[in-house]
Amino acid sequence: MLATKTVVVLDYGSGNLRSAVRAVERTGVQVELTGDFERGLAADGLLVPGVGAYAACMAGLKAIKGDRLIGRRLAGGRPVLGICVGMQVLFARGIEHGVETDGCDEWPGVVERLQAPVVPHMGWNTVEAPEGTAAFAGLEGERFYFVHSYGVRDWTLETNDRTKAPLVTWAEHGGDRFVAAVENGPLWATQFHPEKSGDAGAALLRNWVATL
Repeated sequence: MLATKTVVVLDYGSGNLRSAVRAVERTGVQVELTGDFERGLAADGLLVPGVGAYAACMAGLKAIKGDRLIGRRLAGGRPVLGICVGMQVLFARGIEHGVETDGCDEWPGVVERLQAPVVPHMGWNTVEAPEGTAAFAGLEGERFYFVHSYGVRDWTLETNDRTKAPLVTWAEHGGDRFVAAVENGPLWATQFHPEKSGDAGAALLRNWVATL
């Protein structure tokens, strides 16, 4: 029963917290907004939101040991979903205004300013999801809501026979391609805001909750 599942929306001083809580609650799970390490560790799912500057988000995350919490959960195969800057901080580092900040380094890659005529990228956009995706199952051709000036561009991951390559979803803005979502075992992330993406975003959250 979904009602027995619990999701912690991580409160570290960043993100569209109330709308994220409400969106996840609508999937039928119990949701708690907290920055408590142990409660975040114990929950069936952890959602990491994020709005604003990369460096500020990383500072807030580290202040509550959120980076360690994410690492501990993933080491145990426990689901984590990152949204917007909550996705960006999962990469190795971010560069904003010439300042380079270390991220959680769950994936190699650099978050940098989009190379498009108009920035920020704000509004609805389609995505290119790969075959076998669970996040976008049943969502072919749907549009999602983006608000960002930075992203991961030109991303390639080297894998071997011991590691499974992540499923990477792409989007394009002003001729610039960037990573729109990643599925990597228990770790999912979206650059767009599912909680602002109407029925399509709600369906994606239900797809995530189904993995808990």
